[in-house]
Amino acid sequence: MADYFIDVLLDEGRLKAIQEAGLGDQIKYRFAGELKLVEVHVSEDTKNKVLQEFDTARTDSRNAITDVPVAFLRELYHQVVAKKSLGDDAVLAVLEKSAEIKDLAAKESEFLPAPEID
Repeated sequence: MADYFIDVLLDEGRLKAIQEAGLGDQIKYRFAGELKLVEVHVSEDTKNKVLQEFDTARTDSRNAITDVPVAFLRELYHQVVAKKSLGDDAVLAVLEKSAEIKDLAAKESEFLPAPEID
């Protein structure tokens, strides 16, 4: 099994697509089933590539890769469905689009500015 993982949250539409991709048995439920997700498991090498590519990304105490741009997670979902995989290959396909994702992430920051704290 891989060393690290990235959670991909699922709404009803995404849930159906994950099931149709043959990954329905990998769906995890949190908070009494209110939150549905799949864990994309990655190796240490792939984790390092993600952390190097996106300066906001980090790992937490569970070995989850967090704080990646929303555009990264959106593309990761699409790659999981396209490749029917919850592994390195889906994340590596996302990293191939990192320039595009960084452009989209910059726009995210414009629309969702950090709150000012006095």
